[in-house]
Amino acid sequence: MRIRCLSVAALLVLSACSTVPLEEPAPGGESAPPVSVEQPLSVPPLSALPETPVRPLQGRYTAVSWDSLPGWSNDDLHHVWKALLNDCQGLMRPVSGSLALPARAAPRAWQPVCQAAAQSGLGADAGGPAVRRFLQEHLRPWRLDDASGQAASGTVTGYYEPLIRASRTREGAYQWPLYATPDDLLIVDLGSVYPELAGKRVRGKLEGRRVVPYDTRAQITSDPARQPAVIVWADDPVEAFFLQIQGSGRAVLPDGGVLRLAYADHNGRPYVSIGQWLARQGEMPLAQTSMQNIKAWARAHPDRVPELLNVNPAMVFFREEPIVDPELGPRGAYGVPLLPQRAIAVDPAYVPLGTPVFLETGSQGGARPLQRLVFAQDTGAAIKGPARADFYWGTGDEAGARAGRMKQSGRMWLLWPARAGAPSAR
Repeated sequence: MRIRCLSVAALLVLSACSTVPLEEPAPGGESAPPVSVEQPLSVPPLSALPETPVRPLQGRYTAVSWDSLPGWSNDDLHHVWKALLNDCQGLMRPVSGSLALPARAAPRAWQPVCQAAAQSGLGADAGGPAVRRFLQEHLRPWRLDDASGQAASGTVTGYYEPLIRASRTREGAYQWPLYATPDDLLIVDLGSVYPELAGKRVRGKLEGRRVVPYDTRAQITSDPARQPAVIVWADDPVEAFFLQIQGSGRAVLPDGGVLRLAYADHNGRPYVSIGQWLARQGEMPLAQTSMQNIKAWARAHPDRVPELLNVNPAMVFFREEPIVDPELGPRGAYGVPLLPQRAIAVDPAYVPLGTPVFLETGSQGGARPLQRLVFAQDTGAAIKGPARADFYWGTGDEAGARAGRMKQSGRMWLLWPARAGAPSAR
């Protein structure tokens, strides 16, 4: 999916400094090509995976035993085998070598592991003991350390896939558009001209012979004759707004059908907090600018909703995707569909995309700590630094509530092929 990985913890405190500009979801600039997980895993020979230059990682890694992973034996590994097979679909793509893409796990290092998985005879619903034996035989844990050589600690937040009501036609309550990418949106790859700016891109449009910034949210919505194509019309403007911030979501249509709105692009404008604006206007105290309170304010002031939303000049554009497997979420920056509670967004400067990770979090506010195996399959503008992660909870209101409560310290262990040495990236 190319998820807009602005954590729900940040959304629930939209006035806080944790809100960040809406940028490309991947720090390097773009997402990996989408991966089809509907077909059985097919692993190419090593000769089909040419070696590419090593991408330097900023992390330090210490090999440890499985017994040193806190709670490793308590993880039931539910859905882990399905997640591993899907992850291998991504791992077995040849690396392009493009510096515009975030660093990913080296395919040649993973080829023997994915080959063994494909030949194991285990099904997608394989049970915990068999999966645990396979992982312990083929992988080795590496603790992610900080610069001093101690276990790195970072903040772990949560995110989710919103669920909204929408219609393909504008009628009744369905008045709030969610747009496809405009035909006149230009993307200028600065790295193609200036190598030191690899991965840096700007968005704009042509005015005569000049490239100028693309229209703001207010400009896009103010002129119906120049608006992009509309995919669906939502029945609630604030729900549609928060879906844009998350970057992907599901829309339930009047006939009961469900489609996915996947992140496609954005207008290049910086994100501005509507929570901060409400506080500055004296509409509510800064500490109360939660998602729920913002929705309540919008319902009480329908005539001011456009004014509220246009405070933020950023606009996200979508593409429609069918939902083949309702259990799977949107695609992350790695191009692999996210499996609820088994996927995280990471900083690929420390954790290459495609890497299985054992994640431990502390407890906070009564929330139980997490100790489980997850897969590094997404990135985000706010996800920077060692052991910093965003945990994908799934789809809908319950997942959103759990994501919103999550903000704990965490540690990571990278699970790497046992015979491949320390973690590396391409």
